[in-house]
Amino acid sequence: MSFDLGVWYPDKRITNEEAGKLYLRVCDGDTSGVVPNPAVDAFYTELTAKHPEIDEVPREKTNDRDYSPCSCKLDRSPGHVIMCCVWPKATDVGQLVESLARNHGLALYDPQSDLITYPDGSTGTPKTSHGALWVLGFFGVLFAAIFVYVAQTAPAGSPMTFYVFGGLCVLMAVACIRQALTQRRNRNADGVGRKSR
Repeated sequence: MSFDLGVWYPDKRITNEEAGKLYLRVCDGDTSGVVPNPAVDAFYTELTAKHPEIDEVPREKTNDRDYSPCSCKLDRSPGHVIMCCVWPKATDVGQLVESLARNHGLALYDPQSDLITYPDGSTGTPKTSHGALWVLGFFGVLFAAIFVYVAQTAPAGSPMTFYVFGGLCVLMAVACIRQALTQRRNRNADGVGRKSR
């Protein structure tokens, strides 16, 4: 059993599920879903400078997993690199490959966790809808107001509980609205970046 990773040029953003399907197609030899890019070759060159291909390892270093942690030859095309390493070196290789992929502007797919990570650190996990965040924020404020109203009008008892729930609703509302504003800011930044290209 080996620890596997796939790297390719992200010509568009895809979800984790789509990345998993693409990874399987590439493993089956279908590279039509990846785009050739010089960054892939630069990544491969830098990776193999640190950890040579398994068939280029000198005989005296065959069992030296620090020198070559790969369990088989790298699968590559001008658009992708798939690597398999021995499990004891999974953490080290994972960190190295993640760093190299980010430096070269490549996406990294980890089939063990079914997660694609883009050069900016974002993943293929679908984001909550922008509109849904605003609605949740609105309802958070509404429920906070209801809890505060009930706390002020309720007969003696435990109005503090209602204030606590009102405070939690406000925190939820702030988190939702903040995330919605962040998504809007990121979307506007992406639009500016695309227009300037």
